[in-house]
Amino acid sequence: MAEDKEFKYIVRLANTDLDGNRIAVYGLMGIKGLGYRASELILKAAGIPKTKKIGELSDDEVDRLKKILDNPGEHLPWWAVNRKRDLLTGKNIHLLSSDLELAIKDDIDLLKKIRAYRGIRHERGLPVRGQRTKSNDRKGLTVGVSKKKEVKT
Repeated sequence: MAEDKEFKYIVRLANTDLDGNRIAVYGLMGIKGLGYRASELILKAAGIPKTKKIGELSDDEVDRLKKILDNPGEHLPWWAVNRKRDLLTGKNIHLLSSDLELAIKDDIDLLKKIRAYRGIRHERGLPVRGQRTKSNDRKGLTVGVSKKKEVKT
């Protein structure tokens, strides 16, 4: 690390504070909605080596990352986006952080509204994807085998 550059311990990208000590490809994974592969592709589009630490990035490189993270769907191939054929737009888009959380909540609310099986399972707090409920997913007093308490005489 050159002496004229200052090391940033916290870098703010996509409304998320990222640890400056982490390598760029793993540091970007701190943003909700970005995994390893998407982080790699975004760094490649920005022209930043993936082994560089986030705290060592220059202001120009951080600005390039911010510009790409404003609309990551344009820089990712169709198979790497997290919302293929979005219900509202019909386009392949990639959502990050709070936008992703809101989209997932809206999807679940839509399933509940149209009374889909998955929506009903969400409403009741039961497993949605076909898991068994006889021996797993037990909450509260539903316990398998319980030993009776001994009464002291």
